[in-house]
Amino acid sequence: ERAAAHPRPSAALQRFGQAFGPAAAMAGIALALTVAVPLTFLTLVALVAYGPWMGFACVMVGAVVSAGISYGVGRALGREVIERMAGPRINQISRKLAKSGLMAVIAVRLVPIAPFALINMVAGASHIRLRDLLLGTAIGMAPGSLAMAFFVDQIAAALREPSAVTYALLGLVVLLIGVGGWAMQRWLRNSE
Repeated sequence: ERAAAHPRPSAALQRFGQAFGPAAAMAGIALALTVAVPLTFLTLVALVAYGPWMGFACVMVGAVVSAGISYGVGRALGREVIERMAGPRINQISRKLAKSGLMAVIAVRLVPIAPFALINMVAGASHIRLRDLLLGTAIGMAPGSLAMAFFVDQIAAALREPSAVTYALLGLVVLLIGVGGWAMQRWLRNSE
């Protein structure tokens, strides 16, 4: 009775996904990432709305398209404007992207150290090739997105009914992200 009065958010997302279709989702994800909506949130929404495999495809295509758009914005704005917008730390990322190309993009996608769109704009304003950005985005995003696709049902259940295990896993994820960010900073410092 209560479930009928308050439909589950996952059911509403699935209805929304069916109403608009995967192509609209890909375009929406591309636009949302370009204006700096968090990738993890969009990934979870797409996985719940479209299921693990179609959701994964929507996220990957949308992210690669967004990377290309943001790269073009960065190229058009130029290095000086991007540095003013992003601050002095972005210089390290810019130098590493320009120096290591594909491998650097894969690394920043595996361990997100800055917003998705900002990394793409920095890449556009640096000397990195568009091909390296797009390929690195796809390769670097795949493991995390696949892991979320594989565990989407467990993630949704944990969000509906959090438990001590949920909080412990959340703490572990935060710790791993922190360690990954620290490792990325060391890598950037040591490569200079």
